[in-house]
Amino acid sequence: MAELDHNYNEDSIRSLEPREHIRLRPGMYIGKLGDGSSADDGIYILVKEVIDNSIDEHVMGFGKTIEIKISDHKVQVRDYGRGIPLGKVIDCVSKINTGGKYDSKAFQKSVGLNGVGTKAVNALSSHFRIQSVRDGQMKAAEFERGVLTLDSNLQETSQRNGTLTVFTPDDTIFKNFQFNLDYLENQVWNYAYLNSGLTINFNGKKYFSENGLLDLLRNKADEENMRYPIIHLKGTDIELALTHGNDYGEEYYSFVNGQYTTMGGTHLAAFREAVVKTVREHYKKDYDAADIRASIIGAISLRVQEPVFESQTKTKLGSIDMGPDGPTVRGYINDFVREHLDNYLHKNPATAEALKKRIEQSERERKDMAGVKKLANQRAKKANLHNRKLRDCRLHFNEDKHENSLLSTLFITEGDSASGSITKSRNVDTEAVFSLRGKPLNCFGLKKKVVYENEEFNLLQHALNIEEGLEGLRYNRVVIATDADVDGMHIRLLLLTFFLQFFPDLVRNGHVYILETPLFRVRNKKETIYCYNETEKQEAMNKLGKKPEITRFKGLGEISPDEFGKFIGENIKLKPVILHKDTTIQKILSYYMGKNTPDRQQFIIDNLKIEKDIVEEVYA
Repeated sequence: MAELDHNYNEDSIRSLEPREHIRLRPGMYIGKLGDGSSADDGIYILVKEVIDNSIDEHVMGFGKTIEIKISDHKVQVRDYGRGIPLGKVIDCVSKINTGGKYDSKAFQKSVGLNGVGTKAVNALSSHFRIQSVRDGQMKAAEFERGVLTLDSNLQETSQRNGTLTVFTPDDTIFKNFQFNLDYLENQVWNYAYLNSGLTINFNGKKYFSENGLLDLLRNKADEENMRYPIIHLKGTDIELALTHGNDYGEEYYSFVNGQYTTMGGTHLAAFREAVVKTVREHYKKDYDAADIRASIIGAISLRVQEPVFESQTKTKLGSIDMGPDGPTVRGYINDFVREHLDNYLHKNPATAEALKKRIEQSERERKDMAGVKKLANQRAKKANLHNRKLRDCRLHFNEDKHENSLLSTLFITEGDSASGSITKSRNVDTEAVFSLRGKPLNCFGLKKKVVYENEEFNLLQHALNIEEGLEGLRYNRVVIATDADVDGMHIRLLLLTFFLQFFPDLVRNGHVYILETPLFRVRNKKETIYCYNETEKQEAMNKLGKKPEITRFKGLGEISPDEFGKFIGENIKLKPVILHKDTTIQKILSYYMGKNTPDRQQFIIDNLKIEKDIVEEVYA
């Protein structure tokens, strides 16, 4: 056994410059790094930090247009606000705890208050340029990985006031990254919904919203699925919109000072509580909270002074109060909802009646399911003691504060050989494996009771801990890992049908992915190349030359644990399942999983030759 090093002295202590600390511990500043396959990956946080500064200028009344251009790896953001004071341009993007947002008079209800955002972007970019124009003068500076490389003199200019930021994320930190334009477009739309009068030009397309959260819900919810017209209410520092649909689960979009708080926080908890209280008081009935909130589609935007978030990425609000001298967040939202929602229901009796019928429908369904649910929960607890369907990991999404809990992943596999290989090669801290037994049930059109009656579905929902909603979700990423053949594709579709039918918010919130595994291994005595399609195989053959050995993986079970370790670790390739704003869940499921229509038969014939891509065609 090697001797322990006890030589702990003054030389063991290091002091890091802020730039060095950001690059050494980027997760403290931007969350998980990722490659762009997840909406919360670091490259999107970098984009957000820069745009947030431009949004804050607009909120303060300066600049009605923001121009954003994003190519494969380069980001450019130009606003027409006041521009950074020319003598502080370099400090504002390179010195931690430097900025104008410490002056509450200048930025009353800003998102970024810690003076860290653009400094992190600068330090984590291979190239970073900042340019400010104020009253006919321009100042520019350039950096490489946070180190100043160009400090230009003041120049005369005819350009309009404002700030231009250009950066390229450092590919030594964000390895093999690629921007997903769907994620970016969703981000841009949120900025537009929350800032009336603002026009955003993103890659040549204009984004503008006149009606705020009303427009958001109109785009997110299927009008045919709404049980009553969207209720839209606005106050001084609050805006909300809500309706009920027919899908299972609760669907919320929450914002603070223009920041999309994907993990909610005190404002969303208060909103959910206030709706329940107001509905009970309005109808003078003690409805179960779950029945009131079942199938709700809601959005809330709040503006508070000096917001407190639970992390630098600002995805969850922790503030208790609206401001230093203001009411509590909970009290403010409760009072607003009690007054304005109650008034709305009194003035719109047809909406009030439709809401009442939806609640009572949920109540009947819940009571009908009660017995089955109780027995299923008992079976699940007993099964968890004896079966090996779930090989769990140590860190979990909503249970651990550790930064790596964002990497918590559940692989859903088919067959013992595939699950065995992944289990042996996984990271036991962050990766769990759930093994399916054969093909899951096609649950399209079935009631939620089947989730409890079907042992496979019952154990899966318990493994995920999503029976009561996403608050207890144990894995940030739910990865469907099936063979790249017709049977594997069918299992993918059946699992996606299960999630979309009964837990659609799991998909809407970006937690579901498809694992891409290589189809071919091309190797000679010196090098091995794994290929994910025919084109890559041909390129690998040309590179290795002289008849290399080619292996076609027919199933995941043929890939050894050592090889699997290369595909589910740092180089993991995940395809997110994304629901576009014009995607209707029921229509998609009816078309692809309902009765065997001639249109669907033709789709299968046309796409069988690329069966591994059908999921992308269906759900992309």
